[in-house]
Formats: sequence, structure tokens, C-alpha cells
Amino acid sequence: MSHPAITPEILPLGQDGIVVRFARAVSPEASAAVARFSEAAKALPVVEIAPALASVMLRFDPRQERRSAIEPALREILAGEWTGLSDPKPKRRWHIPVVLDGPGLTESAQMAGVTVEDAIKELTEHELRVRAIGFAPGLPYLGFLPEHWNIARQHDLTPRVESGALVVAVRQLVLFPTASKTGWRQVGRAAFRPFRPEAREPFLLQAGDAVRLEQVAKSEWQSLENTELGGAHCEELA
Repeated sequence: MSHPAITPEILPLGQDGIVVRFARAVSPEASAAVARFSEAAKALPVVEIAPALASVMLRFDPRQERRSAIEPALREILAGEWTGLSDPKPKRRWHIPVVLDGPGLTESAQMAGVTVEDAIKELTEHELRVRAIGFAPGLPYLGFLPEHWNIARQHDLTPRVESGALVVAVRQLVLFPTASKTGWRQVGRAAFRPFRPEAREPFLLQAGDAVRLEQVAKSEWQSLENTELGGAHCEELA
């Protein structure tokens, strides 16, 4: 199987940032490179590592470090081969109960070329990874679904989906921590909220976490709304 070439670029970002861009388009291969680099970058003298779908932002403290001192170590990490990599093994796996009854489920299944029953099966049987946290506080981008789920976004925005909405597009799922507009189709909902502003650690999910969606009945989902994690639990992996 051929893989798209992954060629890292080092780009400056303001006074205290560096962006490492692995590709100009999102792909599982670019995301795998992001995941592996993010682990390696922990050895660098930086104060923040923020993975995106095809790039990573590094932030350093300019009072302590110089960009010119960080870049040689960065180039050493990037000197290897980055094409055709697989994801590193996850350190955590989240199990999140969902109800797959969203208003966009039927249309999404049709666009993916599968039945609604098969769509539900694929969404719950495929292990996902948290590819990035962004757009809204704690909001995870979950991917990647099989290639036939590379469906386009909607032409128009849905004015509002409620917190817990599970939406799909371009081989990814997003779980909204708060109510929002969206151009993605809603396929389901969860009682789990990945952002808890009152908590000491407000972002529950982290880039690299594995995620399994588990279909539950609507009655069970409603009862989970009043629980701390909406029925979700995190499995620590060796």
C-alpha cells in the first residue's frame, strides 16, 4: 500500500512558538506522524505541546530558552522517516455510552454507502483516537473512520446542537461539550461532557487517547445525564 509522503516543516509562530507541519491536508498518516512526534517532543525544553490534525504547535518560555537553541534538537527528532507510520499504542482508552439516533444519521449513512444498521455497527465497533482538542474548550476530534466515511460537511450550518451532540464528517466525529452551531451532521448524543470548567483538570480527554463508543438505549442515556461522567469510564492501559 502506498502512503502519502509526509515531509515535516518547521515554521516560526510569534515570539514563543514553533509549528511543525507534517502535511497540508489531513490524513491518518499525517495524524500518526503528529502523534509520534508529540511523544518525542516531550524531551524538548518547551512548556506546551499542542497537537492538531496535521501539525503540532510547540511553545517555549523565551525567558529561559532561545528558538535557535531548540531548533537543532527539533531537527534531530525530525531527521528520521515520517511516511507510513502507524499510531503509537494508546495509554488510555475511554468507553463512552451514546445514543445513535441523531437527525443526520440516515443521511450520513447514505452518503457513506451503508445502511443505518451498518453505520451504527461501524461507529461503535471502530476504535477511535483523540486526534486534537480544539474549536471549543475540551472539544475532541475523533478519528479516523473507514474511508467511505469521508463525507462532506453540510452546505449550511445547523444553528444549534445541544451539549453532548455527536457529529460526523470527513472520517471524523466530534463530541460537543457545549451547545454550538455546526456544519457537521448529528448522528447521536452522549451524556458525557469532555469539558468540566469547575474541575482541577477541566479537559477530560487528551490527544492520543483511544475512544470506544458504546450504544445504549434512550432510557439508559437519560438516566446517565445525572451521573458525573455520563456513564463514561477511562481504562488505563499498560
